[in-house]
Amino acid sequence: MTGRRDFLSQPAPENYVAGLGRGATGFTTRSDLGPAKEGPSEDQMKEMLAKRAAQLGLDGKDKDKAKEDDGADDERYQDPDNEVGLFAGGVYDKEDEEADKIWEWVDERMDRRKRQREAREQAEREEYERNNPKIQQQFTDLKRALATVSDDDWANLPEVGDLTGKNRRSKQALRQRFYAVPDSVLAAARDAGEMSTTVTDDGAPGSASTGAGDGADGTMTNFAKIGAARDKVLKSRLEAASQTAGGESTIGGSSTSIDPQGYITSLNKMQMTEGQAQVGDINRVRELLQSVVKTNPNNALGWIAAARLEELAGKIVSARKTIDQGCMRCPKSEDAWLENIRLNHESPNAKVIARRAIEANGRSVRLWVEAMRLETIPSNKKRVIRQALDHIPESEALWKEAVNLEEDPADARLMLAKATELIPLSVDLWLALARLETPENAQKVLNKARKACPTSHEIWIAAARLQEQLGQAQKVNVMKRAVQVLVKESAMPKREEWIAEAEKCEEDGAIVTCENIIRETLGWGLDEDDDRKDTWQEDARGSINRGRYETARAIYAYALRVFVNSKTLWTAAADLERNHGTRETLWQVLEKAVEACPRSEELWMTLAKEKWQAKDVDGARLVLKRAFNHNPNNEDIWLSAVKLESENDNEEQARQLLEVARDKAPTDRVWMKSVVFERVLGNTETALDLCLQALQLFPASPKLWMLKGQIYEDLGKIPQARDAYATGVKAVPKSVPLWLLYARLEEQAGLTVKARSVLDRARLAVPKNAELWCESVRLERRAGNLPQAKSLMAKAQQEVPKSGLLWSEQIWHLEPRTQRKPRSLEAIKKVDSDAELFVAVARIFWGDRKLDKAQSWFEKALVLDSDRGDSWAWYYKFLEQHGTAEKRGEVVSKCVASEPKHGEIWQRIAKKPANARKSVEEVLKLVAAELE
Repeated sequence: MTGRRDFLSQPAPENYVAGLGRGATGFTTRSDLGPAKEGPSEDQMKEMLAKRAAQLGLDGKDKDKAKEDDGADDERYQDPDNEVGLFAGGVYDKEDEEADKIWEWVDERMDRRKRQREAREQAEREEYERNNPKIQQQFTDLKRALATVSDDDWANLPEVGDLTGKNRRSKQALRQRFYAVPDSVLAAARDAGEMSTTVTDDGAPGSASTGAGDGADGTMTNFAKIGAARDKVLKSRLEAASQTAGGESTIGGSSTSIDPQGYITSLNKMQMTEGQAQVGDINRVRELLQSVVKTNPNNALGWIAAARLEELAGKIVSARKTIDQGCMRCPKSEDAWLENIRLNHESPNAKVIARRAIEANGRSVRLWVEAMRLETIPSNKKRVIRQALDHIPESEALWKEAVNLEEDPADARLMLAKATELIPLSVDLWLALARLETPENAQKVLNKARKACPTSHEIWIAAARLQEQLGQAQKVNVMKRAVQVLVKESAMPKREEWIAEAEKCEEDGAIVTCENIIRETLGWGLDEDDDRKDTWQEDARGSINRGRYETARAIYAYALRVFVNSKTLWTAAADLERNHGTRETLWQVLEKAVEACPRSEELWMTLAKEKWQAKDVDGARLVLKRAFNHNPNNEDIWLSAVKLESENDNEEQARQLLEVARDKAPTDRVWMKSVVFERVLGNTETALDLCLQALQLFPASPKLWMLKGQIYEDLGKIPQARDAYATGVKAVPKSVPLWLLYARLEEQAGLTVKARSVLDRARLAVPKNAELWCESVRLERRAGNLPQAKSLMAKAQQEVPKSGLLWSEQIWHLEPRTQRKPRSLEAIKKVDSDAELFVAVARIFWGDRKLDKAQSWFEKALVLDSDRGDSWAWYYKFLEQHGTAEKRGEVVSKCVASEPKHGEIWQRIAKKPANARKSVEEVLKLVAAELE
């Protein structure tokens, strides 16, 4: 037995109330609550209520209302952050204040990006609204002008015509049905010009009695004659339409009634007719505009629109009268007077109109400038502009026009000095004055300009360029001081604007100022957590695309000072010098790069390669020696050294380097290069021995198996080559080139069935591979089994539908000539971008003698994949027939710069031992000669 009580004998849980679930209520006693304590007195309760009312902001009148609402569920008590209700009255100490300040700092820090984004979006929104105003904004002035309309004008508004009936009638006209012309009408048209002598049964002449079928009235219908009648009617209509006013025909351009003098005028009338068809009924538009000007004659826009409508209709006199009325009704409108001057520009009244306009608008800069332009004599122009300055001395535009009219620099300098006194905030005037002064006086002018316009960065840039002109740019860094002042004045431009200013300085030849601007402002607005490196690389690429190479150099220099160990930045800077700099600057950049990144073998090999291409072999050896010290036992550096010695005919030195490399850096690539080295030199037995040793160490290297088979083929030992390939595909079943060599060996030996079997096994081992499917199709095609080749191509297209290789093979070898272009169009739709397919399309245009299109498609293929040597070879072959020597030389130089490594025919030619020492240009010409 256990000592545990049964359920009914156990004590009740704490706070248990019997029957609470059924609605029963419990009770408590004095023993449950503890000793009693006297509660607050009545006076204390009143004092507490009054204090509570004062905290809630309630006066005596609202006390009763507060009492009524005391038990209500107030919204204040639903907000956990609202501390004015039940939670009011807490103590707010210094710790709370410090915590609030910390949270405010965190919120402000986190909202910084948000404020910048909102400011940018607000600026973009304002710019968009300014360029694309709403309809209601465009008619704001018209609405505002309605306040001046009197009751009589409202009463005299013309009645609007009934447009609903007209619209309904036009819609009904559009819905009218048109039916074919009955045969009887055509027959009547046919016999309209004939004299009938037949008599019908009822004695009426002209009835037809022969035909091919029964008509509705019992006659026979002759469909052949009806067709002839239709042709006759059409011919007569065409002849009638082709007759000119003089009765001569204009068909085929044989008309002689064209007026040579009014030919252009007739063309303008034709254009006007087309414009009327686009705008609508010009008379209706004229009525609407007349209603506008009558309704609101004080609105200049209505008069301008009415005048331009008359001008469009070719009624220039009516247009001038209309706009003249508008100027009389709206004498304070600049636009109306300018339109009047424009319409009378070739008339002698233009100056009179300009004088009237200026009398009505004496402070209009645009009218004064237009009046000045109407003058033809320079002295008269100066007289007009000086009168304008007497009326509006604070106009910057007028001072600029006046300075431009001055031919003597001294007079222009005096005018600019006066202009800067009157308009001290004009940056352009200060800069113009500084350009006309001597360097010493220019410094004084710019100092005054800086004091007058402390927020202008243009003045600081001009000062920096002046220091560069004086040769003191290295001593005095004006841009550093400029950034400090502009930041203090809160007038710092954006980083993109500084880059644009730097490019402008480069364009003007101020290279040092350009560099100073980039150095002092490129990091402005970017934090360390931003993607600064990517941002600066994008800025440099943009400057390079715009042809501003000095700006790009300055950007890379600044970025490399921040990210000194970045290989990508050093590589990009080296590419800039290689493409747009000198050999010495490239070497300097690469030297700094290898010092900053001594563990980067790519930078070392690039420097060694540049030295070697410059015929500095000793310098290249020294670079590789330094690279060995920093990167011991690196296979890339070993192989670069071997290539350097072998290219300079130091075979023994290269062989020794390979022996050391096989000892210190024993990789399959080092062994493979050793085998290739001996094979190129003609030491076949040594190469085979090295290959056998390497396969014992690296049995999974497909290139070693391929070399073994190729060496046996060179020796004429076909069975041994077959065994090598067979063993190789078992050891490395995923190697596609190894399978291809195996199949081609069997095909060359005359064993087509065995080659087919090899390719079937290869497709099972490497499914969905375009090269294997293409080789199977070519095998059947070379064997003369064209239907089987087409069947395999259909299966291949299902397995690999987006292969440019398969589409090219199908277009050129399995389709007739007439179907090549439609098939290429289908291929382009299915394959997004493929260089081999683009070359196939270019060859189609080449065959059709569409040389421009062919050249365009060849260039598209090269842009898409410049590493494919076959594309370069096809383009070079095309240019041999249809290009110039200059263009061929350009293609060769670009191909040498790209150094293509891939391509079906390119690899086969380039990797032959006999072509190992040939340059890229020589290989290009060999491949072009091999193409068919």
